[in-house]
This record gives sequence, C-alpha cells and structure tokens, in this order.
Amino acid sequence: MQKERKDWQKWIFWFIFAVAVIAVYKLLDNFAEITAWVQGLISVLMPFIMALLLAYLFYLPCRKVEGFYKKAKPNFIKRRARWLSIFTVYLIAIIIIIVIIKFIVPTVYESLMELVNSLPGYYSHMIEIIEGLPEDSIVNKIDFKSIIENLGEIKIVDYLNLETLGEYAKGIIGLGTTIFNVFVTIVISVYLLAERSEIVEFARRLCSAVFNNNIYKTLGKYFRESNEIFFRFISSQILDGIVVGILTSIAMWILGVKYAVLLGFIIGLFNLIPYLGAIIAIVLAIIITIFTGGITQGIWMAIVVIILQQIDANIINPKIIGNSLKISPILIVFSVTVIGAYFGIMGMFLAVPIVAVIKLIINDYIKYKEILKR
Repeated sequence: MQKERKDWQKWIFWFIFAVAVIAVYKLLDNFAEITAWVQGLISVLMPFIMALLLAYLFYLPCRKVEGFYKKAKPNFIKRRARWLSIFTVYLIAIIIIIVIIKFIVPTVYESLMELVNSLPGYYSHMIEIIEGLPEDSIVNKIDFKSIIENLGEIKIVDYLNLETLGEYAKGIIGLGTTIFNVFVTIVISVYLLAERSEIVEFARRLCSAVFNNNIYKTLGKYFRESNEIFFRFISSQILDGIVVGILTSIAMWILGVKYAVLLGFIIGLFNLIPYLGAIIAIVLAIIITIFTGGITQGIWMAIVVIILQQIDANIINPKIIGNSLKISPILIVFSVTVIGAYFGIMGMFLAVPIVAVIKLIINDYIKYKEILKR
C-alpha cells in the first residue's frame, strides 16, 4: 500500500513538472497573448476573488458572533447560529456603510468640490506671494513661478474631448456590470462563510492525500502562521487607519484648519500604506493647509499631525497589530515600493504581510540548515 502511494505521488510529481515546462514554454512563446488571457481571467474571477477577501475579513467576527448564538438557550437559535451570525455581521456592516455614506461622504465630497473650485484663487495668491519675494530668494532661484504657471495652464476642459467622453460613457454603461458583480460578491462570500468548515476540511484532506506527512505538517504550519499574519495585518491596518483619520480630523478641526474632515480622511486612507502612505498624506495636507490657512497654520498643523503619527507608530499601532510583524523599516519601504510598482495600490497594501511570510520561511530555512551543520 505504501509503495503504491509513493508510485502515485511520483506520477503526480512528473505530471505537474511536465505541465509546468509546457506552461513556461507557452508563456515565453506567446507572452502578449498569455498576458491578455490572464487579465481577462482575472477580470472574470474578480467577484470570486473579492468574495474570498470579504469572507476572509468577516470570518473572525462571524465566528465570535456564532459562539454567542450557540450559548443561547432556544434550540432554534443554536441550530441556526452560523446563518444568524452571518446575517448579524453583514447587517452591522451595512449599517456602518449607510452611516458613512450619510454623514462622512457628503462632507468629504463638499470639501473636495470646494477645494477644486478654489484652486484658481489659491493659484493666484501663490503667484502674488512669489512675486513679492526678494530677487535673491531661493524660491526664485528654483524658478517655482514658472512651474506653477505651467500647472496653471492645465485646463480641465482639455480633458473633455470626444475620446474621454466616450470613456465616461463606457464607465456609465459598466455601472450595471459593477452592481451585478457586487451582488455576486456578497452572495458568494455568504456561502463561503456558511460552508467554511466543509471547505477547510476538503482542503485538509486533499493536502493529506497528495503530500506525505512531513510536507503536510509543514504546509499546515505555514498556512496557520501566514493566515494569522495576513488577518491580523489587514484587519488591524484598516482599524488603525480609521482611528488615525478620526483623531487627525478632530485635531485639525480644533486648530481651525479648513477641510479638516477631508484632510483627515486622506491621511487615514493613505495610512493604510505603511511608511510611504503617511509621508505622502502629511505632505499633501501641509500644502493644502498652507494654501487655505497660511504658513503659520500649516506649521502648527504639521506639528500636531506629526505628533499624532508618532503616537500612532509607537502606541496605537503596536497595540492593535502586536509585535508579530517585526520588520526593518528599510525592508518595508523597499517591499512597498517594489511590490507596489508591479501590483499597484493593493500590492502596496499587502507588501508588508507578504514580506513577513517570506521572512518567516527564510528564517525557518536558516535554522534548519544550522541544525544540519551541528
């Protein structure tokens, strides 16, 4: 029996190897066609990918709520604890979204529109300030005036040609598809959460059948640890971004900064990207504050926001995320830059947990080799 299993595993290995060789050859021979095909496949599978991500984020809340329902006395509730927990979590999520759309989105939108409409005035004011500077000023040496004038020549009307209008029309037509994809995503995520035990059990049995016991245990170990890293990072980073956005908005509102909610929203959103996101958001907020409130208010705002960022980096963030992701800042910046360049915003957001998992595997490999050398 053991021999038959080894022979079966050997045939599976050579089959996978042959498929991999053919796939690599075809990839190199038809790279453009393969890329287009992969992009199309990802587009089709996007509702399923998003559903998997949504179910992943809601897994822990659903599990905790399910445990609460299982402690209830009525058997009717106990027997339907899983479905009731899913309904409860999604209902809370919908209420939160409605509150955000009702109170936060209009404020942010109004501030953004007001800022866009006020840009010509801020532009003229900046030109006046630069023209009033001394001849030997460093600003004039860098020739900021010509840079700002070039920016001022950019007209929104220039982008309203037939080609862009056609793209806008396609976007409007695609709205129906987007709504349908959102509906499919929610439905699939609900079924994933409802059948999570069966899915995990099937994956466990499949791995146990394909791999030997040592590989199976190793895969299980890395799956558990990677899952913990990703879930803790994603959930805590979102929570941290919300906390930072709220605290920053309140602080800037107390200082009398114009567009306080908008700038707090931007800082909280960019805070999801480690290191680089916070720096970009703070610089952007300082520039906007200088335009709207003057240099003095910009300096005060910068001091307060930097203090809040330090409190977040040294107190709030470690309390939320914990000490499991001990990664060098240089490695974080490098991973965010490289992975973000290839995979966009999502790559920048997931760069840290990806590097954490890679670091975990490399450290285990080094320990294994050190043990062999003893």
